Amino acid sequence: MAIVTIQYWAAARDAAGVATELVDAATLPEALDVVAARHADGRLAAMLRTCSFLVDGAPAARGAAPAVPLADGARIEVLPQYAGG
Repeated sequence: MAIVTIQYWAAARDAAGVATELVDAATLPEALDVVAARHADGRLAAMLRTCSFLVDGAPAARGAAPAVPLADGARIEVLPQYAGG
């Protein structure tokens, strides 16, 4: 397990109610499951289904559990979909 920082951007920050939080998790999917459970009203869980993620600046997919192990001190950025041009 690793202690990692989750950083929420824009609408994801609104759904989480915080800009960042710490999580103890071994993989990206595990970290996302932990924060979804912490925010029991369901808004964040719904938001996470449509977000993109960066782990230490590199794009990562929630479904790539074995390919996205987390190192202690890693930063996961949660990027909601956006409209614009």
